[in-house]
Amino acid sequence: MRKMLLASAALAVSTGALAQTAAPTEATPPRAAKKPFQVTSPNGARTDDYYWLRDDTRKNPEMLAYLTAENAYADTQLAALKALEDTLYRETVSHIKQDDSSVPYLKNGYWYQSRFDTGANYPVIERRKGDKAAPAQVMFDQPAMAKGHNFFALSDWSVSPNNRLVAYAEDTVGRRQYVLKVKDLTTGQLLPDTITNAEPNVIWAGDNRTILYVAKDPTTLRGYKVMAHVLGTPAARDRLLYEEKDDTFQMGIGRTSDDRFVCVVVQSTVSTEQRCAAAATPTAFQVIAPRKRDLRYEADHMDGRWILRTNLKAKNYTLMTLADADVAKGTAAWRDLTPASDSVFIEGFKPFAGFVAIDQREGGNRMIRLLDAAGKSLPVKADEPAYRMALDVNEEPKTDWVRYTYGSLVTPTTTYEVNAKSGERRVLKVAPVPSYDPANYVTERVWAAARDGTKVPVSVVYKKGVKRDGTAPLFQYGYGSYGASMDPAVDPGRIGMLDRGVVYAIAHIRGGQEMGRGWYDDGHLLNKKNSFTDFIDVTRYLVAQKYAAKDRVAAMGGSAGGLLMGAVANMAPQDYKVIVAQVPFVDVVTTMLDASIPLTTFEYDEWGNPAQKPYYDYMLSYSPYDQVAAKGYPAMYVGTGLWDSQVQYYEPAKWVAKLREMKTDPNPLLFRVNMEAGHGGKSGRFERYRQNAEWGAFVLQQLNVAS
Repeated sequence: MRKMLLASAALAVSTGALAQTAAPTEATPPRAAKKPFQVTSPNGARTDDYYWLRDDTRKNPEMLAYLTAENAYADTQLAALKALEDTLYRETVSHIKQDDSSVPYLKNGYWYQSRFDTGANYPVIERRKGDKAAPAQVMFDQPAMAKGHNFFALSDWSVSPNNRLVAYAEDTVGRRQYVLKVKDLTTGQLLPDTITNAEPNVIWAGDNRTILYVAKDPTTLRGYKVMAHVLGTPAARDRLLYEEKDDTFQMGIGRTSDDRFVCVVVQSTVSTEQRCAAAATPTAFQVIAPRKRDLRYEADHMDGRWILRTNLKAKNYTLMTLADADVAKGTAAWRDLTPASDSVFIEGFKPFAGFVAIDQREGGNRMIRLLDAAGKSLPVKADEPAYRMALDVNEEPKTDWVRYTYGSLVTPTTTYEVNAKSGERRVLKVAPVPSYDPANYVTERVWAAARDGTKVPVSVVYKKGVKRDGTAPLFQYGYGSYGASMDPAVDPGRIGMLDRGVVYAIAHIRGGQEMGRGWYDDGHLLNKKNSFTDFIDVTRYLVAQKYAAKDRVAAMGGSAGGLLMGAVANMAPQDYKVIVAQVPFVDVVTTMLDASIPLTTFEYDEWGNPAQKPYYDYMLSYSPYDQVAAKGYPAMYVGTGLWDSQVQYYEPAKWVAKLREMKTDPNPLLFRVNMEAGHGGKSGRFERYRQNAEWGAFVLQQLNVAS
């Protein structure tokens, strides 16, 4: 019935939105009308035939009719795969322990934990006073809170110092414009205080009455003001603590690990400025170090001193210390705690009383090292070639035990704690993956040679018995932007693919930071094309090494990874049988020319400012939308959310429309628009697996795996 209704909707849409010559049917995709529009810039004008698909109100009937038609067409084309989609979804769910719970952690006398009930899309968050076995107090019954909402997200939450109140951020649209609320944990009642259009970032001052939060610009959605709200007073009377007027910076707020200070951090891609005030009365903020281009740092406080992670004289970052009395002296007073390294990249740190836990990368892997007061270093060991360690929740600094997680493409995420003095390690929890045996799978770390000779790390996993004879199908994933590293982990949604003989690979391409800060520098701005060619060269390496068949390769990326997919589709369409691009950033130049679009101004140091001709020309030369040409493309599945605030829905909509006009191949091009979601898709733990099963079935069909 759903298929028939949506197919009928596709036939009934306004002809103003669709090209007159191609009314959509089950066999014919919708074709958007062409309405030439001049996109101007200091470096010339470009004609954009599909600019009209942009509607910031999301109410234009013609635009909505076109998106509805695309959804209807996708439904008709995927109807034959519905049984496989259902099978993949059931298999995925079979690998999820439905009544699962997190490892409790201690903070200020309470043990906090989240738990899922069987069948629930959202967890219940609860706490226990003094003892993990004490009766539970429910803080957030998210299944109940989500009722009546097509989308629901509980993001940041913070308990007052006296443990009585909790402030939290809630989104029921998917646009990431959060509403802040306050709940009395002693009565379970909501306070009347409500703050709209805020970042999901909230902390308490020491008086248990004042909430600090970040207000958003209503147009650009940039968090730009730190405000103080006193309970029981109108939000209109909230006091401004700090306003960031440089629109290339974004901001956040937090407390130091010893709870002594409240800090405001503003940062761009290449610069940081942090100002802190006493948590008891956060009014007089002192800058740790004034902003300076190419100086980045983050400062935490413990044992009567500041500890800083910084790139000062250390491209891969180092840790330094600063005495309280010397803050006003600036960077001249910073002292080395760890040496700079060309091979070890410091990703993060957590100070404890008497030692520091360091989160670092070496050889493409993420690992943990503990550094005591005497400078003795204790590395935490791993037993696999490709893995990920990361510091977990550590809210109590006066302990010798450090909690962290470990996982790989084969090993489920395991929560450990390690003793900083003895090195003793104990398992707190192995994430349950029902009907899964790690012994049945193999993970490898291989190094693919890029065309400029750079060795690119690749994490690979496949089921035992899959022959390396050049016949297997391959599914390759990549991202490669913002210095974000794509670490290996077991995914319940991937097991069914592995069990069908598909080889899965993560290409750790330049633009991430898997190999250090230089790895990022070599994959952004005027080096961005390295990300794309690295991904293509990894594919060719895996095919040449007979991990996969040349004509059975799938690729996937999302957001900035969707840009990767768009560029790869233009540059090497012959290397891929099918491509999945989720919420793809594909209209690079037009978006970056418009400072009113959320995130644009933050990202000039990531992509470049196209108002400057060298960046304009370079970005234009790879922008997927601008580079679509009359040639053959792989089969493609493109996904977006109407309410996406990170990559606006009209970017992929325009891209798909232009691909439909230009491409010369008969391969399917499907466009799935989630009309009730944002950047992360539908909310709820099972919903994303349902969405993934749809494109997963499509991929398996294209790789000739589905039977």
